[in-house]
Amino acid sequence: MEAHYQPIYELTRGDAFQELHNQIVESIHYGALAIVDTKGNLLASAGDPYTITYLRSTAKPFQALPFLEEGGKEFYHLNDKDIALICSSHSGTDAHYQAALDLQAKCGVLESDLLCGVHPPMHEPTAQSLRMRGEQPTPNRHNCSGKHTGMIAYARMRHLDYKDYINPNHPIQQTIRMTFAQMCNLPVDKVIVGTDGCSAPNFAVPLYNAAWAYARLCDPNSGAVEPPKRAQACQFITQAMRAHPEMVGGPERFDTRLMEVAKGKLVSKGGAEGYQGLGIMPNALGEGSPAIGIAIKISDGDLKGRAISAISLEVLRQLQVLSTNELEELAEFGPIVPLRNFRNYTVGVGKPNLKLEWKK
Repeated sequence: MEAHYQPIYELTRGDAFQELHNQIVESIHYGALAIVDTKGNLLASAGDPYTITYLRSTAKPFQALPFLEEGGKEFYHLNDKDIALICSSHSGTDAHYQAALDLQAKCGVLESDLLCGVHPPMHEPTAQSLRMRGEQPTPNRHNCSGKHTGMIAYARMRHLDYKDYINPNHPIQQTIRMTFAQMCNLPVDKVIVGTDGCSAPNFAVPLYNAAWAYARLCDPNSGAVEPPKRAQACQFITQAMRAHPEMVGGPERFDTRLMEVAKGKLVSKGGAEGYQGLGIMPNALGEGSPAIGIAIKISDGDLKGRAISAISLEVLRQLQVLSTNELEELAEFGPIVPLRNFRNYTVGVGKPNLKLEWKK
């Protein structure tokens, strides 16, 4: 682990307002990250920026990309809300459920076509409502139902059989992998393929290449200039995610709150097991500032989600993407969060231990 990851976030116990030397470090999360511009310049890093790891749901905007590049938006008359849902890991609220039905109606897809499986809504009040009604969750409550609907719609548009659309050898999955590899500036055989929690293929690449892909997503007309249709599809995705952050995540979710507060300056997409992708839009740091991609991985999976949001905000703070007021609006996620016990006493603090290495 030491070769790839460094201490990146720590939890201390003691009086949160004492001097650091009076607190005891109780737990440490290790991680790595890469910050890259559209030309592939590594701007800063922590740990090994070439660590290879799965993006999980952070890959979703790129899994949607070839569908839109080949005309899916126009073919099915999709709007920003539809596209945001295709790129989402939504919370399974009633609004998300209805949005999935609306998208499927446009695309001629049935909920029963989805091969993502079933899990209770991530939004606990919605899950409680279903239990009180004695209603079992269905595939559209699954956080990946938008992605799967998009994959089926893509297969239908290409007049392909879609009964096995999640097979890595299916033509749409082959196209998705190729497109992702190109965005990462990697040969396709360097994109490692595994199976995601929703049974669709997922990709592992170096953090550096994933960050580069996010930079190119946010500014496809700089650096390695994309073909016009791909550049337009990239713009469809970043526009949709920023216009409808509530579809990308859900109530009180980090991706949603961050994009709401940032007001168009960035796109944010988390993934399971402590992965986060961030794309800073051109001009977000001032007139003429470049697009920047960020890929972050917490080595232990960060199952409670306490480290990845705090580290993301600390990186954005150091980059000066967010103002003091915007950071205050996001204080529940970090960068520094009080640790409270079951009686709501403050007994410690969680905070980044992040030493970015800036490249000259």
